[in-house]
Amino acid sequence: MDRKTQLMKIFSVHIRELLTALPMKFDQLQEIRLRAGRPLMLLYDNEERLIGNESGFVTEMSQAYRVSAQEIQETMTFISHYSIYAYEEEIRQGFLTIQGGHRIGLAGKVLSDQKGIRSIRPITFLNVRLAHQVQGCADSLMPWLYENGRPCHTLILSSPGCGKTTMLRDVIRQFSNGCKFGKGRRVGVVDERSEIAACYRGVPQNDVGMRTDVLDACSKVRGMEMMLRSMNPEVLAVDEIGSREDLQAIESVINCGCWLLATAHGDSVEKLELRPALQKMVERKVFERYVILDRRKKIGHVEAILNADRDYLYQNDRCHLCDDGMRGNGTGCREILSEAH
Repeated sequence: MDRKTQLMKIFSVHIRELLTALPMKFDQLQEIRLRAGRPLMLLYDNEERLIGNESGFVTEMSQAYRVSAQEIQETMTFISHYSIYAYEEEIRQGFLTIQGGHRIGLAGKVLSDQKGIRSIRPITFLNVRLAHQVQGCADSLMPWLYENGRPCHTLILSSPGCGKTTMLRDVIRQFSNGCKFGKGRRVGVVDERSEIAACYRGVPQNDVGMRTDVLDACSKVRGMEMMLRSMNPEVLAVDEIGSREDLQAIESVINCGCWLLATAHGDSVEKLELRPALQKMVERKVFERYVILDRRKKIGHVEAILNADRDYLYQNDRCHLCDDGMRGNGTGCREILSEAH
């Protein structure tokens, strides 16, 4: 079963038919939005699209197909394999991750008590964010992530939807398999939201490299501790860091001589410093490379690369090493970043 057919099976029957009939390329589909009583919408090729009552895209809201609350409930039934109560823990967090690594955001009536959020019921809003593996998307980035043949502690930054998890996945693959800038390394991935490796029954659906071990659906803090004790990684990769607990676990990783690869929300290092835990990481120069992504040209476009001192190495498609007459990683940077120039 291909990834498109696999995904379409989670939707209610009529919505599935409407989506399947659309004239679109699956690899350009980014989000599918279901809101009770509201138009069926897509984010496709960075543009918001409305789906018509019959089929195809429409431009007027009056022509758009309106999703019913019953269709959302039917979709949740398919997503949960007819056992929605088995997914209560994930629902309390506000999202589910399904086979293929696709992430489903949930909203509706929140039920809570003194212990916190118990559930969301009824669920009346769904946002299906598609996971796309883009092998090779990190090719032009890799030269900057090594020093003398060893990986650098790296933090990938971007606003939501700019491709940081996609970029992280490909960096993991290349660290694991090895590339012309460094040999293959043992990589441990703590995949808290099952978005990086997209494990199904414990087996990664995405290619994360031949030397990569994965702890799936495990909290970052607990997972980093477990991975260090059990799998002896040389590189440890996690997605979306930012809490004080993350800082403590990251210090353990670095003190054990393991290289850290992580992502965080933000479009600049200055924005990181507004968050206490991340501010401490910046001040302590935990990361040797900051990679900032945007979607100015395409999703996952590398806007800037900075070092631990927050000096720009690369910015706005201009290599600062070239301008300074310097050479990076023992090779002329015009050669190693030929695709970026």
